[in-house]
Amino acid sequence: MTLLDLQRYEFIQNAVLNIGTMDSTLLKGLTVLEHLAASEAPRGVSELARVLDLTKSNVHRTLQTLVAAGYVRATPAGTYECTLKLFELASSVLARVDVRQVAERFMRSLADQTQETIHLSLLDGADVIYLHKIESPQPVRAYSSIGGRAPAYCVASGKALLAYQEEALVHLPDPLPTYTPRTITSLDMLRHELEQVRVQGFAINRGEWREGVCGLAAIVHDALRKPIASIGISGPSDRLDPAALRRFSDVVVDSARGLSRALGYNPIDLAPRITRTGAMREPA
Repeated sequence: MTLLDLQRYEFIQNAVLNIGTMDSTLLKGLTVLEHLAASEAPRGVSELARVLDLTKSNVHRTLQTLVAAGYVRATPAGTYECTLKLFELASSVLARVDVRQVAERFMRSLADQTQETIHLSLLDGADVIYLHKIESPQPVRAYSSIGGRAPAYCVASGKALLAYQEEALVHLPDPLPTYTPRTITSLDMLRHELEQVRVQGFAINRGEWREGVCGLAAIVHDALRKPIASIGISGPSDRLDPAALRRFSDVVVDSARGLSRALGYNPIDLAPRITRTGAMREPA
């Protein structure tokens, strides 16, 4: 190996080492930032070092960098918390997110799997509004229109939303208006069903809005963990009988979760920790 070859080899080796160091430093910084963002109270250097399995000096340097960049600030008590710069960044990203556009592929997939009509719905007072839909290819199908409304407590999409936005119940009278023999008729009965929705992860309409039309829906969350929409299926009761509703519950819930993730929703902190050596370690 010539001197020039040796110099080139050393240059490449040093570059690789520097890249590895920069990547490790960046990951440590992001891990500290994510932990602070998820914390309900400011955190100190020692606590962060213990929880993230980093040295105190490493955490202190990382925090000083984040402070200089404007993402973190020190409190009078000597702890650290996130500034609103993260919110500003997130807001600019969220402003570009079109729920309907993002939902399209999940709705198409759900339509292919179920062969039923698919709705993306929003809550407006005591009603749901159909933001988007994909028609069933079946000759007999549930009728609805984009922009149409339905009483939230009578349809699966509405109950999925009400389960996570119970403050909307103030818009409802008691007793509740009856549309079919299966309509829920009191707020107590509705609250009991909404609790079941939260436990099982999906809502069911058993012909409560229109006789002979059933449905199944699950909640969609955004990046701020807010319930913003529901996605679900509807169709004739002779096709969507109890056995079919049970069979389709998993695919509807999976579609809602996939859409939520595509909108930036993260129900738990899945960020891997970084050891003192810079190696990645999955959370327990």
